[in-house]
Amino acid sequence: MNLKSVKDGINGIKSNLKYDLPAGLVVFLVALPLCLGIALASGAPLFSGIISGICGGLIVPLISKASLSVSGPAAGLTAIVLLGIEKVGAFEGFLVAVILGGILQIILGLVRAGNLSSFFPSSVIRGMLAGIGLIVILKQWPHAVGYDVELFGSDKFKTVEFDNTFTLLLHSFQHIEKGAIIIGLISITILIVWAKTKLKNINWLQGALIVVIAGILTNQGFGYFLPGLKLDQTHLVTLPSINGFNGFIGALDFPDWTYLLKKEVLTVAVTIAIIASIETLLTIKAIDKLDPFKMETNPNRELIAQGAANSIAGLIGGIPLTSVIIRGAANVSAGARTRMSAFFHGLLLFLSVLFITQYLNMIPLASLAGILLSVGYKLACPAVFKEIYRKGLDQFLPFAMTIIAILLTDLLIGILIGICIGLIFVLRTNFHTAISMTEHNNNILIRLNKDVSFLNKALLQQLFDKISTGSDVIIDCKAAKFIDHDIREMIDDFQIRAASENINVLLENISFRTMTN
Repeated sequence: MNLKSVKDGINGIKSNLKYDLPAGLVVFLVALPLCLGIALASGAPLFSGIISGICGGLIVPLISKASLSVSGPAAGLTAIVLLGIEKVGAFEGFLVAVILGGILQIILGLVRAGNLSSFFPSSVIRGMLAGIGLIVILKQWPHAVGYDVELFGSDKFKTVEFDNTFTLLLHSFQHIEKGAIIIGLISITILIVWAKTKLKNINWLQGALIVVIAGILTNQGFGYFLPGLKLDQTHLVTLPSINGFNGFIGALDFPDWTYLLKKEVLTVAVTIAIIASIETLLTIKAIDKLDPFKMETNPNRELIAQGAANSIAGLIGGIPLTSVIIRGAANVSAGARTRMSAFFHGLLLFLSVLFITQYLNMIPLASLAGILLSVGYKLACPAVFKEIYRKGLDQFLPFAMTIIAILLTDLLIGILIGICIGLIFVLRTNFHTAISMTEHNNNILIRLNKDVSFLNKALLQQLFDKISTGSDVIIDCKAAKFIDHDIREMIDDFQIRAASENINVLLENISFRTMTN
């Protein structure tokens, strides 16, 4: 494989169709229950989640050109949607906020606000991926054994009633559905065998599709031969019934423009734009790291694409959408090559709700949980932790703390905590590399290795305090194009002190242009 083989354009789409179409099918299977679960958790109509998934699939890839990220309704926005609908007072009014939020995202992209993603520490992004992997494993295990009390796709630490992620996991062992665990084990076995044999080389056929077919056939078989094991509809995908294109149109909700200038709507719109943009920028950075071809997504173009999709989603009754890590990771895992896999997933969502809802409603959640467990393991396998640990504590600690924060809160809050911790470590490293001291006998060289400011005062003072009486000191400022006034003042004070302590000080390569007035 090489980068040339995944180039965009008509020729690239044709040559990679055998990879992108089956990958799009896998993402569609994963996205379907997530769209429904997130809409339900948000207090919005079920169909609004499907609308957002369709818009995320059909609109974002055509504008963004991001190779492997996939967009749709995100668990990280559920609280914002829930509170937003309550604050505005009506879902139709909330749709106006979604449209305005999308317009604000377009503006953010045009003013190049996406460039802020360059400041996300790599260790935090890796922690985000591993944290998501662990969340997927912890959250999907209950579904794999038939304990479907929590909405499919949730990433919240606090769950049903007074439970949290860990207590829910423990409870699942006491509420195992025999039929579900059999289907779950069959699903995981198929995926393991698929990955370890030549079957994985069949580009047009994915193990995830076989898992879904096997799950449907197994559950139907239970109905004929072992009725006590057959799963009822509470353990299956449940799509709203849509009868063809006219039924689709009739199921749409439209914005109520009388809410346009209300303060509550404007406040919710700004919140959607900011939170959805942050989650999107974090996700595309993470997916770019997973991309085996290491192609980089243009963050500003991505914000414009997300804004356009959100505006259109709001016009036809969809909840806000972002680039979503679980969908993107599933896309990478399925072997996608270009943005067309995301487009195919959106097209399949659209066609499925028009024509085959009765068949999709036969898919066991345990089968989909098996697929996501496989994705989660790939994101959080032991090799990932070993790799980061070998890079040192400056990388491992932000990585580990991001994971812990994600597990104990939710994705967005955990990531923001991780970024703060990561930036502290970045600044700490920068402070210690900005100024260095080399000592031989009583000959000392202090070198300013880069621009220095008042933030470096503590380190410089520590170095000055180490210098003993009778030393010869050279302070080399050649590499510093800028020296803060506070630093220059410290150097001047040290020269005065040095004269009384028989310390000879020589300043090299320092001039007025390097100092502030």
